[in-house]
Amino acid sequence: MAGWVPADALGRRVLCGTEYGTVRYVGSVPPTAGIWLGVEWDDPQRGKHDGTYEGTQYFKCRHPRGGSFIRPNKANFGVDFLTAIKGRYGLNENQNGQNGIENTCVFGNKTVEFVGRDSIEKKQSQLHQLVHISVHECAVSHAGQKEEISGTCANIRHIDLSKNLVSCWDTVIDIASQVPNLETLDISGNKMKFPSTSISVSNAFSKLTTLALNQTGITWTEVLLCAPGWPVLEELYLTSNNITVLERPDHVLQTLKLLDLSNNQLLDGSQLHLIGHLPRLEQLILTNNGISSVRFPDAEFGCKTKMFPSLKRLAINDNKISQWSEINELDKLPSLQVLECRNNPLMDTEKNPETLRQLIIAKISQLEVLNKSEIFPDERRGAELDYRKIFGKAWLAAGGHWDPERNKPSEEFLAAHPRYPSLCLSKYKSNSESQKKCSHLCTCAFLYLEYGVPEEGELKGQQPLTLKNQLLTLTIKCPDNPEQKPVEKKLPESMTVQRVKGLLYRLLKIPGSELKLSYESSKLKGKEVELDNDLKPLQFYSIENGDSVLVRW
Repeated sequence: MAGWVPADALGRRVLCGTEYGTVRYVGSVPPTAGIWLGVEWDDPQRGKHDGTYEGTQYFKCRHPRGGSFIRPNKANFGVDFLTAIKGRYGLNENQNGQNGIENTCVFGNKTVEFVGRDSIEKKQSQLHQLVHISVHECAVSHAGQKEEISGTCANIRHIDLSKNLVSCWDTVIDIASQVPNLETLDISGNKMKFPSTSISVSNAFSKLTTLALNQTGITWTEVLLCAPGWPVLEELYLTSNNITVLERPDHVLQTLKLLDLSNNQLLDGSQLHLIGHLPRLEQLILTNNGISSVRFPDAEFGCKTKMFPSLKRLAINDNKISQWSEINELDKLPSLQVLECRNNPLMDTEKNPETLRQLIIAKISQLEVLNKSEIFPDERRGAELDYRKIFGKAWLAAGGHWDPERNKPSEEFLAAHPRYPSLCLSKYKSNSESQKKCSHLCTCAFLYLEYGVPEEGELKGQQPLTLKNQLLTLTIKCPDNPEQKPVEKKLPESMTVQRVKGLLYRLLKIPGSELKLSYESSKLKGKEVELDNDLKPLQFYSIENGDSVLVRW
């Protein structure tokens, strides 16, 4: 059986069984008789050759074995949008409650009975009431008769058109132009042809706020050519499109709040400068792009970049970031609150994940959530205090000094630790004094915390993780009970406050009262820090050898 071939078959998307492909050739293939379709398959494993048969090349494929020939009767060229809706929601004339539809539905291994399903189907038959439509994998290839959709489904606001047979952007416009209130559109998984030159602006997407174009083969240039038609777009998803270069979006995408570029190949982090002036962009997702460097050269360390003024969330998981200098750069982002950076080579530079987390927290001043875990004030305080101590010796060696007049750390140190001055020297500078030293092109990043410069005895280096180095020699004191003599104990720095309390109950034979613990540094007499979180280890509070734990009840 030859099968019917549409006049516009060349370039159309087809479905053969469960395999998707694009028609690249229509015609004869001697010595066989009849019409054949040359198809380039989405999955190259389905193919047999590159479009060449017995020495003659009929079409080209990106993969050397990505193509094959099929008879037209094997190809499904798809259905119109409204037919797919009726089929999906059981609204075709031969699919109603009187023709054998049962009041059950299977979910996994469970069969669920729906009470009143007939009445639900009756309600769904009023297509104009439908607001959310999903025709995922329903072989939709075209809009259908003109005005047919608008005359039948006038109230649709959200459409899932993913994984269908849409071959060109014009088809999407034809459908959307008949849905005047369209707000959300997902056309992911449709490998289609997009405009290569400027197109006339359509009103089809005048209310569209969310658009998903994942796995469609679109380029950034094509995005910008279509973007004038998206005047109020807020969320744009462009994952897995092999996008390698960006261009500056002048006069378009100015309302965008979320941009997902995951699973592309941007590689060069400087490409981000081209989208750095989107005024409302709050979320940027760059997972798995091969990025190894992120730089904001318009701002010096300690100052904020003019790029990404509204960016609150940045996801750079699964990239190639390996240097701490890239984390330093992120502190230049003026609004950054949420960072995801898992599975980068940098994550392997510290054996202890907790140490790695504390370093990132200390380096990025405004961060509130790291790798989907909230940063509480006491965690930030502990991280910044420890950072101040760990790199204190390097600060001194680089020219740092407790006397502000003699404090002149090298440029190399400040480049490696740009937040160190704001953590340590703040009590010597007023806000207004530091602001005067910053260029009018940036905003000063100093926090003016009251940590002060670390005393010489506080300074410590990063030690190897041996048992000896993890034990703290502490003096246990009971200031409100002078008859209780001080006791010296060696405790693991990983011991939680809760376990310390349990030990002290037994050691001091304290009656059943609630203990309140604090500690006093041997270098800063009179300064007491409350151990206020039972679940935190001693090292969280930067307790050191020779410090005193104060016990009250």
